[in-house]
Amino acid sequence: METLKNLRRMSKEVSLSHQYIESRIFNIRNAQVMIDRDLAEMYQVEVKRLNEQVKRNNERFPSSFRFQLNETEKKELVANCDRFDSLKHSSVNPYAFTEQGVAMLSSVLRSDIAIKVSIQIINAFVRMRKIINENLGLLQRMEGVEKKQIETDQKFERIFKALESKAFNKSHDRFLIIDESEVYHLGASLKDLGKKWFAFSKLDINSVENILKAIEKKV
Repeated sequence: METLKNLRRMSKEVSLSHQYIESRIFNIRNAQVMIDRDLAEMYQVEVKRLNEQVKRNNERFPSSFRFQLNETEKKELVANCDRFDSLKHSSVNPYAFTEQGVAMLSSVLRSDIAIKVSIQIINAFVRMRKIINENLGLLQRMEGVEKKQIETDQKFERIFKALESKAFNKSHDRFLIIDESEVYHLGASLKDLGKKWFAFSKLDINSVENILKAIEKKV
């Protein structure tokens, strides 16, 4: 009854939105396909009649155009789409049609509606393929950037390890304390000012007390 209601409602309007069609395109066996029940509803025919017409013209529908879902595929389809609940108790598994199979359907159904709907469905397939290709290109570019970042990180890691493996004893740390309130860290003696390894920075005021305590202990 629900199918008949849908058919009557759709007979008033042949135009289908991209969103409506695309929501009924699935990826099964690495191919974009549509299920016979969804197609029958769009073509405004019963599922039985649609498949009968296909069987009468079986030579036009090779496996690359149309194939029957196995039990695992049917269960996954039912689990993902509530509208296919009736398939749980069906002894016949549904058929899936690829883009080429959909194009061929209009020639065997032989109706104005079938022709108009097929054109809209093919346009939806083309639109989805374009979106997928664009996203794939973006993902590939992102992977390229990520790969370069990893290579750069690895180069830096090798450099740091090389530096760590070499002892550096040409300078040693010094601390300059002014009025027991300010402390400066010198990476080398003031006479080394301007050399590559020289570093000069002001430390946190809390460091003054700790440094003074350390000096007192040594004294």
